[in-house]
Amino acid sequence: MSWESELEELRRRQQLAHELGGAERVKRHKDGGKLTVRERIDALLDPGSFREVGSIAGKASYDETGNITEFTPAYLVMGRGTLDGRPVVVAGDDFTVRGGSAEGGLRDKLVRAEMMARDLRLPIVRLVDGTGGGGSVRALEVDGYAKCPALYGWGLAVENLSLVPVVGLALGSTAGFGAARVATSHYSVMVKDTSQMFIAGPPVVNRLGYRYEKNELGGSEIHSRNGTVDDEVETEAEAFACARRFLSYLPRSVYELPARVDTGDAVGRNVDWLIEAIPRDERQVYQMRKIVEAIADQGTFFEIGHRWGRPVITGFARFDGWPVALLASDPYHYAGAWTADAARKIRRFVDLAQTFHLPVVHLVDVPGFMVGLEAEQRGTIRYSAETIASIIGSTVPWCAVIVRKCFGIGGGAHANNSRYSTRYAWPSASWGSMPIAGGLEASYRSELAAAEDPRAKLAEIEARLGRLSSPFRTAEAFNFDQIIDPRDTRRLLCEYAALCAGTIDAGPPSFGYRP
Repeated sequence: MSWESELEELRRRQQLAHELGGAERVKRHKDGGKLTVRERIDALLDPGSFREVGSIAGKASYDETGNITEFTPAYLVMGRGTLDGRPVVVAGDDFTVRGGSAEGGLRDKLVRAEMMARDLRLPIVRLVDGTGGGGSVRALEVDGYAKCPALYGWGLAVENLSLVPVVGLALGSTAGFGAARVATSHYSVMVKDTSQMFIAGPPVVNRLGYRYEKNELGGSEIHSRNGTVDDEVETEAEAFACARRFLSYLPRSVYELPARVDTGDAVGRNVDWLIEAIPRDERQVYQMRKIVEAIADQGTFFEIGHRWGRPVITGFARFDGWPVALLASDPYHYAGAWTADAARKIRRFVDLAQTFHLPVVHLVDVPGFMVGLEAEQRGTIRYSAETIASIIGSTVPWCAVIVRKCFGIGGGAHANNSRYSTRYAWPSASWGSMPIAGGLEASYRSELAAAEDPRAKLAEIEARLGRLSSPFRTAEAFNFDQIIDPRDTRRLLCEYAALCAGTIDAGPPSFGYRP
């Protein structure tokens, strides 16, 4: 006896599930410039690789004979597939089904996706659009009672941060639980104009007397600049490309090490212009990103979070094919001084490197912590202390290249000096407890007051101290490791990255990663 009739029923139900929330809702969704959840999954994953789990989960209605008459699929489409040949878990919200809410207890699929990522040790990509697992007031009538809030299943999402790479893509209006799913990730992206993130959206907030449109309240212009999300892109296709590139630098899980790839870039590639990269006038800025692009394998620098915490540049790069976590100062923003946001950004990035076993390369031009009233009001010293604790607590290798300034506590955190760290300096480097110009008048107050010409005396003292602050004097005292020709930086960092490959062990981090 054949079971073909049951398989025919399965195919019929799968066809109904593929209709999503119905033709009218799908049209409205696409008219808003957004892809459907199944189109998103197809665009993200390698062609033909998606293996859906729970393909016919949802709510069905039946006639008197037991035949299905109506079917509403679950709000979440989930399963596994491959990205550039590497397996991942993907969980996508279907906004056409009740706006992506989780009425009816369908949150089980979301929990199942997180469980799959944890137990199969696979990265997970969340395609969030709507409340993404949250409820609505309408649930009162559906359930017949008010539920006491509890973060059921959230422990899995938190646990996964310390086990597997987690990517959150906000692809529409996300609120409450959905917005939290995006933020609780290692890497997050919003699509300009079409995606928003809220604790509560305009319908709720405007009842308090405000009048906000969606992008005014929670658009990507806001959240990509306050650190809630890492990046802002123009299209969903760009968001998927960012997710693929981010994951390409990381292992499947903390139980593996990041892979080396053949980038085709010669270790000895010519970078002669670096000898002139740093201006002699310390007040003149320069383009740090140009230096990064020059020393890393060509085309491999992937910047993360470039719209916030702007005194520091963070991202991944490769040196002779080996992946590293790259930090660099940006003198265009507060001369590279650590602001509260810059410290927050560094802390999160160092924790990411520690979690997934990436050695750190730090190009240093740090005059210290940002000073002034705003710096005090923003709690700069608190966030900086958190960051320093993260650096000192890291066990991955560090290589610092001091290209210009290295002053104060912020400068002192250029590497984890509680362990062996590789440290190089360019001839343009200068360092100390604080810049000479900043502390000179306070330290020599009485001498300046007694001088016939205080201005001339000030210039004399500054010149005298300037000679003593030469990095060569520091190297004589073996207070610093090695001064190098800037043109040798690429070769030395390639050697460093290869050397690190034999020093890092796979396994869970010594702490629980926090977003």
